[in-house]
Amino acid sequence: MNENVLPRPTSEIASFHAHVYYDPATTRAEAERLREWIGERFSATLGRWHDVKVGPHDAAMYQVAFATEVFAELVPWLMLNHGSLSILVHPNTTNPKRDHLADPLWIGSPLHLHGDKLPDYAEMEQAPAPNTKATLRP
Repeated sequence: MNENVLPRPTSEIASFHAHVYYDPATTRAEAERLREWIGERFSATLGRWHDVKVGPHDAAMYQVAFATEVFAELVPWLMLNHGSLSILVHPNTTNPKRDHLADPLWIGSPLHLHGDKLPDYAEMEQAPAPNTKATLRP
């Protein structure tokens, strides 16, 4: 073990993404319901629907972008309310490949990702302005 390695600080994390995976033919309605619930309860940015594979993702999905301050409420809520859907939650640091492959959380069954489509370095991605407004309690 290398004793000169220090723990990484959480200040490396600029924001988070949750990728909600679904099957357009069988679970899109469930994904729509979850998306609606997220929008009603959390300050987040709901991304576009991707009914086909995009980037490193090997299944249809939409992204939920959120600030670090939202993590403690949103992620446990997703754990309890994901139903049959798989969700990848990852930090946004300067290393997208590591964020998606080494440092994520999976809610539900993990799915395959194409790591070769992810860069080793990118600018930190701050949470965009939310396009949702919480009107209900989590």
